[in-house]
Amino acid sequence: MAGQTSSKLKYSRRKMTGRFTAVAFFLPFAALFIMFTVVPIISALLYSLTNYSAIQSPLLVWFRNYAYMFTQDDVFLTAVSNTFTFAVISGAAGYFMSFIVAWLINGVKMKTFFALAFYAPSITSGVAISVVWLYFFSPDQYGFINDRLMQFGLTDKPFLFTQNPSLIVVVIVIVSVWMGMGNGFLGFLAGFQNLSNEIFEAGKIDGVHNKFQELVYLVLPQMKPMLLFGAVTSVVSAFSIYDVPLTLAGSPGPENASLTLVGHINDYAFVRYDFGYASAVAVFLFLVTFAAGRILFRVLGSDDE
Repeated sequence: MAGQTSSKLKYSRRKMTGRFTAVAFFLPFAALFIMFTVVPIISALLYSLTNYSAIQSPLLVWFRNYAYMFTQDDVFLTAVSNTFTFAVISGAAGYFMSFIVAWLINGVKMKTFFALAFYAPSITSGVAISVVWLYFFSPDQYGFINDRLMQFGLTDKPFLFTQNPSLIVVVIVIVSVWMGMGNGFLGFLAGFQNLSNEIFEAGKIDGVHNKFQELVYLVLPQMKPMLLFGAVTSVVSAFSIYDVPLTLAGSPGPENASLTLVGHINDYAFVRYDFGYASAVAVFLFLVTFAAGRILFRVLGSDDE
């Protein structure tokens, strides 16, 4: 009887020790998450209900900032339209292209070299990348594209890539897609490398004979976690686009064509010092991004997630 009691005490001590160890490892992450995610979100929500200029004390105005946002701020509506355009086009294009590239690279030699080449733009500063791309899309005869077009006689004057409202949207999408491919590419490539060969062998027995059938019937069902990860990262990066349009065309750009929600927030917060209204726009952007993420979880998430 005494031996059973001693065993139970040892088991209880080990269990408590395991719990304390788990809590000790979790606390640093929880502290950083609360400090840099939860607190800023709550602060932005509270400041969005005030008139706050960082000089005077916040004055509570309740939902006046939100009413002004949707009824009187035409520039905000333009920023919303531009942001959704960039997010839908560049986010979706970058997502599908990164998946296809990862699928193709997975079956070739020198896989590590190609993976580094495609992933490098995503870890490079957007400002630096945009400066490089400005060489190609420079709106004068010295730009690479304009120079080649004029040499071949395809045009007699340079295209104003960064000054034309229609052309700047195309340029921003091209640069954003090229930069955003690396966000989900590495996850897709890791997912392809972890696929079981037994499933492919079973698929051949069941009548799967080509790469397209393998992709549809064997690869995609096993890649749902990676597809979800890539989609969420693409959406978050697409909705937070700012440095690329700023470097290519300035802010807000020709006829506000390159203005995004992050640029609108930056304008009101750090140019006009209207932190209350800037917080309201930030809350709107957070809600839109969160809603898009939840939709992706419902579409791409598995039943047990």
